[in-house]
Amino acid sequence: MTSTLPNFAGRHPAVVTIDMHRGHLDPAVATMPLNADAAARVTAANAELITEARRRSIPIVHVVTSYNDVEEIASNPWWKAVAGTDATRANVLNHQLPGSPGLDVMPSLVGPGDIYVRTKRRYDAFMASDLDFVLRSHGIDTILLTGVNTSSCVIATTIAGNARDYSVVVVEDCVDTMDRTLHEPALAIIRQAFGWVGTGEEVLAAL
Repeated sequence: MTSTLPNFAGRHPAVVTIDMHRGHLDPAVATMPLNADAAARVTAANAELITEARRRSIPIVHVVTSYNDVEEIASNPWWKAVAGTDATRANVLNHQLPGSPGLDVMPSLVGPGDIYVRTKRRYDAFMASDLDFVLRSHGIDTILLTGVNTSSCVIATTIAGNARDYSVVVVEDCVDTMDRTLHEPALAIIRQAFGWVGTGEEVLAAL
């Protein structure tokens, strides 16, 4: 198992946030909310990382789940099956629909020059989106991954990034999940097989 961070010399990193939007993180409007304390903590940690990344001219890419209609969500058989149950994703058919305030990235994370990918429709942020095009067109080969949920979108995107030969570093204090008991197991799987995991402080020091 790799426990150290990669050598960033000669690499071209970007901070890539996954679903750091109001639909998960703003208790006033969230359709699939993270625990309020966790939401505040992970938003603050992301703001700190992003502020320092901007100071170092590291690109910021915000990836946001956005659906055209309910049919796009319900075409996933598992999501359709858990809708309306007691699952953490029971409200999935009402999540990130057109006009929803949940589509907005948390205001404290937004800055001039940020790049937005608003075509994410599944856990894997690369699937059927323009994320890969955006990264490669900007010469990015190393992903500093943050966001929600550790146990679904973060791990799925890490695996997909690994398969595309990106160096993926998950910033552990900048990710969290509605499935709280699966946060650490998800990080353990990533460490074991797919990428690096480190705190924001460790990542910035390595950079």
